[in-house]
Amino acid sequence: MKKIIFGVMLALTFIACSDEEIVVEPKASVGKSLQSLELKDQFEQVKRINDDTKKVIFAFSKDMGHLSNDYFNTKEPTFLADHNTIFIADVSNAPSLIRSMFIMPGLKDFKHTVLVIDDEMVAASYRNKGKEEQLMVVSVDNFTIKSINYISTETELAKEF
Repeated sequence: MKKIIFGVMLALTFIACSDEEIVVEPKASVGKSLQSLELKDQFEQVKRINDDTKKVIFAFSKDMGHLSNDYFNTKEPTFLADHNTIFIADVSNAPSLIRSMFIMPGLKDFKHTVLVIDDEMVAASYRNKGKEEQLMVVSVDNFTIKSINYISTETELAKEF
């Protein structure tokens, strides 16, 4: 009986710990540089933004990732590059088994490049609490963030181009 109670208490401790908010220095704010942003794409190739990058679009939720990928999939494979834009999907909240078995193989089907955030600490540094269900569109000039806009529809996404 003691082992059962100990096991339940231990489990509750881990559940409580998983709800803790990660506090990190925000990297997505006007005036900050994205020059050090380095992520792998869906094919495990390390990518960085370059000085020609004008927009970085972040999707922090499954729904916004699907909305973006569905939109970009209707365009030419070079659409994002032609518009000096980078698309980043945050998959850090998904369990690693789900990521490796379903999400990453699914992303490989897209003809456009998807940079992937798979680390919760990295995601937390770019995520704006309360805006996770919107796309974060970051306008950049020579690596420096000039403005941040939040959108949530395909129509609004199309207007960004």
